[in-house]
Amino acid sequence: MIKDSIGFAKTVQAAAMFLIMFVVAGALPVQSTFAQGTPATAKQFKLKVAIGRFSNETRYGKSLLRDQDLDPLGKQASDILSGMLTETNAFLVFERPDIAKIEREQSRSEGDTVGVDTLVLGSIVEFGRSTDGKRGLFNRKKIQKAKATVTIRLVDVKTGLVFHSSTGSGESTTTTKTVLGIGSTAEYDATLNDEAITAAVADVINELVTKIQGRVWKTDILQVDGDTVYISGGPSQGLSVGDRLVVAKSGKIIKSKQSGFNITLPPSYIAEIEIIQLFGDSETTEGAVAQITSGSIDSDKIDEMFVTDRRLK
Repeated sequence: MIKDSIGFAKTVQAAAMFLIMFVVAGALPVQSTFAQGTPATAKQFKLKVAIGRFSNETRYGKSLLRDQDLDPLGKQASDILSGMLTETNAFLVFERPDIAKIEREQSRSEGDTVGVDTLVLGSIVEFGRSTDGKRGLFNRKKIQKAKATVTIRLVDVKTGLVFHSSTGSGESTTTTKTVLGIGSTAEYDATLNDEAITAAVADVINELVTKIQGRVWKTDILQVDGDTVYISGGPSQGLSVGDRLVVAKSGKIIKSKQSGFNITLPPSYIAEIEIIQLFGDSETTEGAVAQITSGSIDSDKIDEMFVTDRRLK
């Protein structure tokens, strides 16, 4: 009798579990998609970023025999920032400090400088070194320290407006000890400069990446042939077959009497397209072929239009 009761209880428990699973399964929503074959999760397209002037505003490393183009500390900071932004794999990073040299080479090879979305400018506003030491009867201790502070600004290329500024600090220390003349000794440690500047840039790199990625990705229309649209950009910028994009007509630009700035009115959305093919062999020559899925595009007015991955509010 007891066994029958236990068996009946287990049967009821199993039935209840089955009912709960059925109700929960029915309540769970089916994962939505933005387009067939494309997950609903947001996709981050790569913006084009240029590292511009990075100056040394301190007295360190300056002399009468050096001009602003021979600034090793500023060049060092620029290279470190460029390397960190490249390592994020979130942007297409271009060089601008040596723009004159680049343009000279392009004039020989009929090249062209690529336009960017955001220009990064920076300054080393504080840099210093110190050496402390302690000397005892049988021991000696030497401490070398370098400290750096950088200010980095993000500039909208079209308007010249600084839309973000941040400051980061970092320091590096090395210690040497000797006891009864035995132990490590150290002269001037030049690597401390590198480590202090690297730490200062690293202090703000996450904030910079977040601010840049918050800007809208855009690209241009190369050509329209019926319902087929050719646009700039490819895998290097995050595009893939199946992506759905929006085609918009740029809003009218009106100069504000209040601020003195040119203000662009909201764009009008005229079509949606879907990527069906990619072409090109480098990040500067990549393009995509798309099909119009809704709306229409006037091929004679593509200079007034742009393509983006989201509707602007």
